[in-house]
Amino acid sequence: MVCPGSSYRAGTIAVVKILHTSDWHVGRTIRGRSRAEEHRAVLAEITGIAGNEGVDLILVAGDLFDVVAPSPESEQIVFRALLDLADIAPVVAVAGNHDHPRRLEAVAPLLELGRVTVGSTLRRPEDGGVITVDTESGETGRIALVPFVGQRAIVSATDLMALDPDQHGGKYAGRLAGVIDKLTEGLSLDQVNLVVAHLMVAGGTLGGGERSAHTIFDYAVSSQAFDGSLSYVALGHLHRPQKVPAAGPVWYSGSPLQMDFGETEDRKAVLLIEAEPGVPARVREVPLSAGRRLLRLRGTLEQIAALQDEVGDAYLRIELEETARVGLADEVRRLFPDAVDVAIAAPEKGGETAPPVRLGRPPHELFTEYLTQKNALDERLVALFDELLAESHET
Repeated sequence: MVCPGSSYRAGTIAVVKILHTSDWHVGRTIRGRSRAEEHRAVLAEITGIAGNEGVDLILVAGDLFDVVAPSPESEQIVFRALLDLADIAPVVAVAGNHDHPRRLEAVAPLLELGRVTVGSTLRRPEDGGVITVDTESGETGRIALVPFVGQRAIVSATDLMALDPDQHGGKYAGRLAGVIDKLTEGLSLDQVNLVVAHLMVAGGTLGGGERSAHTIFDYAVSSQAFDGSLSYVALGHLHRPQKVPAAGPVWYSGSPLQMDFGETEDRKAVLLIEAEPGVPARVREVPLSAGRRLLRLRGTLEQIAALQDEVGDAYLRIELEETARVGLADEVRRLFPDAVDVAIAAPEKGGETAPPVRLGRPPHELFTEYLTQKNALDERLVALFDELLAESHET
């Protein structure tokens, strides 16, 4: 049972087993090709892990969908997965920047009937911003919910939390840290204290690169925003599973599938957490195997052709060290039907490649492809584009 504002019930202290997942991005395509079956498979795999491990609680840290206006197929996949997980243990999810909060809020009453609680917007602690869960182990978990908040919304969010007036002048990171502080005040060491949040935390590593994301347009929140007495902080937003340097256990679970060719080296996993009152949680990564790999191949046509038996069913980005000529991309695709990107490694004037398919593809993917073609791909710019696109759907 999930209820806001209830207090800890004294009893035998037991370990709470938690499964942490995030960034499903259901509805994501790859160059116009559906990945719906991959998502069904990997979400079924996650459900199987939850059942085999006998978890007491499941946390989903945002970006359930890839676009704010998902297709009926995407909604069916996500809601079916949430209910399947809830057959095993209570599920608590928050909205990410790719999710439309009002759409999630509309279905929240139905999901609650199936033991799924969704934090779609920031709320005061007493109004649902902090909930307690009586877990399968008999232990009580206190959970602060931090759905994604855009930069333009943070002022109203701080007003909602009734922060002191002198705090209103700070930047996004400082203000959101104040919100987190409000949601986590009054922690008790006789219960499991959790945060589930979709945001950027300084020190996290962006998926597809090793550079440290100390700040992206001033919205990276310091890891010091999380009280060291928290049992565990479940984060979503970055696609690589990782622990963030912090006083307590603060983790990103990462995405369950390789979402783009910047993630070809990423290992995909869910996190299993063992938490008990008064001590930091223990965290274990469980690898995921469902879904198709994304691979980059580079070389001459002859060199790449020799790899036909090694790539399996992976989606491919092929960079040819060849002189551009008409029909070259078609030759490659005859050899590799799953080549979704074919390009000349060192483009020359007059070279021709197969025109990209744009019809039916989500704006995020098209914009990322455009920046890639212009040699201007910047995750900060993509993040800003996603935020503006989400705001354009709000009425």
